[in-house]
Amino acid sequence: ELQVEELQRLLQGMEKEHRALLHKMKEGEAELARLSSVEGAKLAEQDRSAKLEKEVAMLREKIHHLDDMLKSQQRKVRQMIEQLQNSKTVIQAKDAAIQELKEKVAYLEAENLEMHDRIEHLIEQQVSRGGHSSRARSKSEYVSRSFPSRSKRLTGPKPLPLIRVVET
Repeated sequence: ELQVEELQRLLQGMEKEHRALLHKMKEGEAELARLSSVEGAKLAEQDRSAKLEKEVAMLREKIHHLDDMLKSQQRKVRQMIEQLQNSKTVIQAKDAAIQELKEKVAYLEAENLEMHDRIEHLIEQQVSRGGHSSRARSKSEYVSRSFPSRSKRLTGPKPLPLIRVVET
């Protein structure tokens, strides 16, 4: 009977221990489920974080590429502006030269007309002494009629303002 009582007591202790272990096991499983859900959330966040980092890297690369393109376009625009300004300077110089040549042509035409008038006058004087003679035009009269501001130097068109492109 002692042994039976001892075995019953041991059996009850084992049952009690069994229940405590089952209770501990259930608590462990619940904790494990909670941790695995937390780990799942962490993994999802890590995946999202990795995707966002890749997207940020890709966007940085695109921005870098666009910056390079923008700088290249700004250089081209600056070169085109310089070429345009150089062309305008050349055109202004040629316009000034053309104006000068026009003035020379007008002066020479006036001189030529004066010579023709003198020749006509001399011919008329020889043909009809004391008769009707045409008045000779002087070179200065013709030039002053053609170019009233002959004494004032003509200038070419005004230079255009300088355009600057600022690189940021």
